[in-house]
Amino acid sequence: MSSKKYKACISGVHGYVPDYVLTNSELEKLVDTTDEWIVTRTGIKERRILKGELQGTSVLGVRCLEGLLEKTNTNPKDIDLIIVATVTPDMFFPSTANLIADKVGASKAYGFDISAACSGFLFALTTGCQFIESGTHKKVVVIGADKMSSIIDYDERKNCVLFGDGGGSVLLERSNDDTGIQDYILRSDGSGSDMLCLRGGGSLRPASIETIKNKDHYIYQEGSSVFKFAVTNMADISEEIMKKNNLSSDDVSYLVPHQANKRIIDATAKRMGVGPEKVLLNIEKYGNTTAGTIPLCLWDFEKKFKKGDNLILAAFGGGFTWGSLYLKWSYNN
Repeated sequence: MSSKKYKACISGVHGYVPDYVLTNSELEKLVDTTDEWIVTRTGIKERRILKGELQGTSVLGVRCLEGLLEKTNTNPKDIDLIIVATVTPDMFFPSTANLIADKVGASKAYGFDISAACSGFLFALTTGCQFIESGTHKKVVVIGADKMSSIIDYDERKNCVLFGDGGGSVLLERSNDDTGIQDYILRSDGSGSDMLCLRGGGSLRPASIETIKNKDHYIYQEGSSVFKFAVTNMADISEEIMKKNNLSSDDVSYLVPHQANKRIIDATAKRMGVGPEKVLLNIEKYGNTTAGTIPLCLWDFEKKFKKGDNLILAAFGGGFTWGSLYLKWSYNN
């Protein structure tokens, strides 16, 4: 095992969203809501839905990874590790990472899933970073993907307007210079578990006729409480990582936030002191894809980035989990 310390960098990014577009006008026909109500409160205009039988999160992950391999000219057999951040795995086991590895021909890779809700991609990215930094791995793939439509009650207007399906992937490799992942701060607080969770299906409440009748297999959320926690903690931790690394608002090239609610994103940007021109938004197109939002954002805006750009990634998720990551972009497009 090498004792040398390497820096991990993102050497490629790719995303995927399903073809089917669920618009606000279509949701108006399903629940008591309006386009104006949704846009005003969330900033979401449409979201993508993965349709068809036996179409799980691995489908999203495979499409993400196939595009990434082609884009970076990477042989799947050269991948050492695949980490998938998701709260909608195809099944409890085997892991979605293992299914994806098999489907793309990454026969020499091992893999595992990470569950941290909307912060999942940041948790997975920092985990993958360790394997590169230690010198034991050369190519690590990190995927954030969720099929949120599989755990949404489309008779309940508060949640069904928020979420969509999609995902993104990045390739982590050793940096040849000072670019790459510079620092990160991650937090969790299990006392928030009752405010945003999936009550049924685990060992605490195994699937039963009762859990199905109670709709325990759909997302449960206390919207106003979650909003307050998210606004405070996502903004605080973004400001904290800037102070920790002596970054001013002028030093920050872009904020890449979790796309849950535009008001939460605006509050985070305000705390950081960055203007709207530095805030990357695609929530209007995809809604909240949970672990997929940040990598999808990197994919959507990849052409804007220049080598050396300072990016702050920030997220807040159920349970609660939250975090921020300071990344110096590693390549020009």
